[in-house]
Formats: sequence, C-alpha cells, structure tokens
Amino acid sequence: MQPNHFPRLSQLHILMRLGVVFLTLVLLGGYVVSGIHMAWYYEKRDGVPGLTIDDIRAHYHGVTVPSPLINALEDGHPEDLSERERNILLDWLRNPATLSARYDDFDLGEDAPAEIIATSCISCHARNASGPDAYPRLPLEFFDDIRPLAVSREINPTPIEIIAVSQHTHAPVMAVILLVIALLSAMTRFPRPVVGGIILIGAVGLFADMGAWWLARFNDTWVYAIVGGGFAYSASTGLAGLLIIIDCLIPGPRKPD
Repeated sequence: MQPNHFPRLSQLHILMRLGVVFLTLVLLGGYVVSGIHMAWYYEKRDGVPGLTIDDIRAHYHGVTVPSPLINALEDGHPEDLSERERNILLDWLRNPATLSARYDDFDLGEDAPAEIIATSCISCHARNASGPDAYPRLPLEFFDDIRPLAVSREINPTPIEIIAVSQHTHAPVMAVILLVIALLSAMTRFPRPVVGGIILIGAVGLFADMGAWWLARFNDTWVYAIVGGGFAYSASTGLAGLLIIIDCLIPGPRKPD
C-alpha cells in the first residue's frame, strides 16, 4: 500500500497553481487595504492627526488627551519663543474659562495670545505654509483651529455593543482566512517546522488580539496586546502567503521530509 502523502502545490496543474497565486495576491492586497483603512479609522480617535498608540487606547479603553499646545510649549516648542511669551501662552491655556475672551484681548496689546501665535507660530502652522519646518496639517491661523488643541479632553471608549458586533464579524473571518492559509502553506515544499511556526505565531497573535479587546476595557496595558497580536497575525499571514506564491511559481519535484 502506498503511503498517504499530504498533497503538494507543486503537484497541481500549472493553471491551478497560477489561480492560487492570483487568489493569494488578492487576499494579501486586501489586507494591505484593510490596514490602510484601519489607520484612517483610528488616527483621529484621540483628536490629534497621525496614528499613535493613544488612538488605539482611546478606542478600546478611553483616554484623557492632554492639551497638545500645552505639551508642545512645555517641551520647548517653538525653540525661538522667549520664556516670557511662553509663560503668557501657558497661563492663558491653563485657564479654559477665559480662553476665548483673552485670545485676542485688545487690552493685552502685543501680549495677546493671538499676537504671539501670529508672530511665532503661523509661519509653520498655516494652511499654505511651506519650507522644511512647515506643518500645514496642524493650522493655528484662527481660534477655531486652536480651540480643540487648547484643552484636555476625556475620550470614552467605544460602546461595548459595537465592540461585540465588530468582533462577531472579524473573529470568524480572520480565523478562517488563517486556516486556509495554513492548509495551503502546509502544501508547500518549505520545511514544516518553519511553516508550522509561522502559522502558530499568527494563531496566537489573533487569539491575543481578540481577547485583549475585552481586557483592555479594564486595563489599558492590554492595548499593547491588541497592537502586538494584530501585527503578529498580519505578518504571519503575509509571510505564509508569500511562501505559497513562491512555491506555486517555482514548482519542482517534491523532496523527502
């Protein structure tokens, strides 16, 4: 009786292998687009442009977002601002009740926050700013631009019902995709311990990611498990998909295990 060997991709007809290649490319391309979409979805969660760990923390745990302007001033930005003017701006920002009234108070003259900002900040933080230090993504030209950056804010986590609906959709689909990738990669000629290790990392990553969605609600340390687990799952899926594509494009006789 012939031994029951696990089927190999290299044994398939060339047309079938090409079909597997294109389907795998579509799958991996979909994950790239999904990653871009998630970055767009999360990046403004904390009210500040750019994707950071605080965006993920705000979504699953909630977060207190300190005033970006106070942080920048306390960190010494801009560098050429005098200590006196820096203290004037900090005193103004630390009194939210009078934020609007003192912004362009005529009685303050050149010490009005609007005047200091116009002199020291607008050259880089205007919508049409240019140059090596320009940052037009964060304009400070008008008080409406400054208001959301001037005060600390409490951001509540996403309602638990929405988290449940999202996981109800994502968990089964992501698990099935990894299962399909695992079966296909097991059919390649690459060493099985290597393929098995890649799939195990992805599976553990997905488990950690999904579980941490709930644990992060009570302790924000678990946010790092969401990020790390998601990265492990995505990297493993991508690497296993690459092995499948290579094996299909470079067929050859099966080597003994």
